[in-house]
Amino acid sequence: QVQLVESGGGLVQPGGSLRLSCTASGSGFSIYDMGWYRQAPGKTRDWVTTITSGESTNYADSVKGRFSISRDNAKKTVYLQMNSLKPEDTAVDYCNAKKKIITALLNYWGQGTQVTVSS
Repeated sequence: QVQLVESGGGLVQPGGSLRLSCTASGSGFSIYDMGWYRQAPGKTRDWVTTITSGESTNYADSVKGRFSISRDNAKKTVYLQMNSLKPEDTAVDYCNAKKKIITALLNYWGQGTQVTVSS
């Protein structure tokens, strides 16, 4: 199994930046697809970005050009660099790890870290 712990959230002004980190414990980190999701107040949890085990990336339209995901397999850590933050980015951000197996899709979540964008 994989355990995930996020850090780096906080309060930032519009236009500012934050860098989130998600550190995994357990085995097999390098073969998991990693991603970030977020849940704004009163909203569902939405996908933000993914970096695959092969280090290809995809982004939701709402964050393209502003956010960047990366991973360091040696550190078992995935990062989310968030630039040009907007109030609409206010959410709890969750780290996610996925791996497809024959009978199921393994899906692990961190506890979340609060990102608040406000002046």
